[in-house]
Amino acid sequence: MRLPCPALLAGTLALALTACGGRYRAVSDTPVTVGRPYVVRGITYVPAPAPDYDMLGRASWYGSESGNRTARGEKFRPGWLTAAHATLPLPSYVEVTSLDTGRVIVVRVNDRGPFARGRIIDLSKGAAEALGMRAGGHGAVRVRVVAPDERDRERLRHGKPAASRPNADPQSLAFWRSQLAASGM
Repeated sequence: MRLPCPALLAGTLALALTACGGRYRAVSDTPVTVGRPYVVRGITYVPAPAPDYDMLGRASWYGSESGNRTARGEKFRPGWLTAAHATLPLPSYVEVTSLDTGRVIVVRVNDRGPFARGRIIDLSKGAAEALGMRAGGHGAVRVRVVAPDERDRERLRHGKPAASRPNADPQSLAFWRSQLAASGM
């Protein structure tokens, strides 16, 4: 019996492993994708760069979709500090402040959503836990685009949290809560 040459076996094995692992895009910050307008439940969303994005609103969290593919093409990992946003470029980095706990974290936006009225961001389970809002399912937040240093980006791309940030001060929280209440959210 004649055995195939080792190089042929190695090539076949490499091809098979690539096919198995090729389902998801590698976690990377390049290329940044803005995307075309899209429609969900009759609402048109127009992705666009928004370096000055700073919004108050409601956040929810998701986590049962473990292993699903994000809009970025990456594998969704519920324990990582990631988020979904309807229009920010993918990926983007945002600072999220819980108006209930005052906790502040940085998350990597790699998915699209939320598509529920009044929600401005969907957080991964890990992000919701870090903000102290997992038990309630949703909460009031401030979301603003940030440009973390490469060390923090690298940590977030590998499922680790960025450097900790100080909690929001009570005066800022009171101001943001009043602004959110005045907006009717």
